[in-house]
Amino acid sequence: MPAELRSLARSNQKTIYNLLFRASSEALQKLALDPRFIGGRIGMVGVLHTWTRALVYHPHVHYIVTGGGLTQDGRWKAAREEFLVPVKALSPIFRAKFPDQLKKTELFARVAAQAWKKQWVVHSEQVGSGEAAFKYLAPYVFRVAISNRSLLKLEDGRVTFKYKDSATYQIRFCTVTAEEFIRRFLQHVLPSRFVKLRYYGLMSPGNRDLLSKTRELLTAGIVLNRTQLIEKHRRQLSER
Repeated sequence: MPAELRSLARSNQKTIYNLLFRASSEALQKLALDPRFIGGRIGMVGVLHTWTRALVYHPHVHYIVTGGGLTQDGRWKAAREEFLVPVKALSPIFRAKFPDQLKKTELFARVAAQAWKKQWVVHSEQVGSGEAAFKYLAPYVFRVAISNRSLLKLEDGRVTFKYKDSATYQIRFCTVTAEEFIRRFLQHVLPSRFVKLRYYGLMSPGNRDLLSKTRELLTAGIVLNRTQLIEKHRRQLSER
């Protein structure tokens, strides 16, 4: 979410966070349906994350996305290797869907026009197996803004904590007043009963039948691939 919207988000968390989920999930699903990329319905698991490693307010959503989609005629279509959808195309779709949703509230007039002209940041990368992806995402489900082991000392009314720089992976230290530390921490406390983990597309609770069909297709594909590999190996042995 761009800087122009963060103050508004901090003061209207439930509304803006819901719109962030809705706009980002709809944008990705729309682009995935394009036959040039996947051409099918994908599955998504998203987790809201509101902080940087230095506790700066920076709301965004992490998604794990299936490496392919279920086509309209019931086939599984895998994504290209190490590619899902083009982020340069996804960014403007996301940017367009957010104000469309925001216009339905009284908050739209409070956003500077510049927010709708700048490029919105979208990042996508191949992360390996589903198991590895979920291991990466799992800590975000239960993690709070800072752990006890990162708190180093409280001295003369100032708090010192450590964090790992996301760009250099070096350990850095930050010292702020106790009041500033409390302010940074509390802005990441979510509204009461807010759901920070959400499911879309094939993962949506309303699409259990489609998810079951997808699992059957993938299981059959795995069995077929193993059979083909065994047959290939047998042919190679016979040729020797």
